[in-house]
Amino acid sequence: MSTIKPALPAALPLRFATPIGGVAGTSFKPEHLPAILEAKPRRGFFEVHAENYMGAGGPPHRALEAIRRDHPLSLHGVCMSIGGPRPLDKAHLARFRGLVARYQPALVSEHLAWSTHETSFFNDLLPLPYTAATLACVCDHIDQVQEAIRRPLLLENPSTYLAFRESSMRETEFIRAVAERTGCGLLLDVNNVFVSATNHGYSALDYLADFPLSRVEEIHLAGHAEQADDEGDLLLIDSHDGPVADAVWKLYEIVIQRRGPVPTLIEWDSKIPDWPVLQAEAAAAQAILDRHQSAAMAGDRHAA
Repeated sequence: MSTIKPALPAALPLRFATPIGGVAGTSFKPEHLPAILEAKPRRGFFEVHAENYMGAGGPPHRALEAIRRDHPLSLHGVCMSIGGPRPLDKAHLARFRGLVARYQPALVSEHLAWSTHETSFFNDLLPLPYTAATLACVCDHIDQVQEAIRRPLLLENPSTYLAFRESSMRETEFIRAVAERTGCGLLLDVNNVFVSATNHGYSALDYLADFPLSRVEEIHLAGHAEQADDEGDLLLIDSHDGPVADAVWKLYEIVIQRRGPVPTLIEWDSKIPDWPVLQAEAAAAQAILDRHQSAAMAGDRHAA
């Protein structure tokens, strides 16, 4: 007896060209949907975690379809385990590919991290040693993802709380090598830079000076939490549960001054505020983007 496979939902008509330029966006949270739909379509974009939409249908997809009709979308994966030593999960990759085909997002990204062990999935983004063997594995996995989705993937720098003795290269050196070997783009999370620099005691400015900014196609901004480690020293946690810190805003402005305006996302994933609060954070990022865009245009006119 033959089995009829259900057809995949048709991709929504494209209404936005890629890339989407120097605009600020926010994480999409279902509780904000009524307020978003009540307002007119806004400048900017929304980002969603791919794993929240890997079912075939239902309320999550109805909400996302409503958002996608009027706004560009960024698809952000959190469970691909790009840095894991085991082969990529083929079923997960197929679902990820289906989401890209269905929603035609302007941006597609994943993390430089691992989150699986044998048949277990961890609800965390775990660090990896920066070695030649890890580099080969990460590049192979990115090649597989890009071949599946038929487009470049953006790779996000991690926030870390420990370093590996066996690492033979700096994180920035590792990320540059990955981008050069695979042709992938980069997602620069400025809050991650600040968190890691604080936790490990190095300069965030030095890190950014060595980061391949020319390959950055998206930026993330988020809040972090302050804790103390076992020795009583300051420990920052990439918590995404509050506004962007002043120090992160300052680093962000430096990045935009050097890189130029690129799509910037405000991440806020717990202790979700009312929609106007999240809008205000995006508006602050947009003001920085617009200021540098205007300065660049004025410089071009002066040069002409």
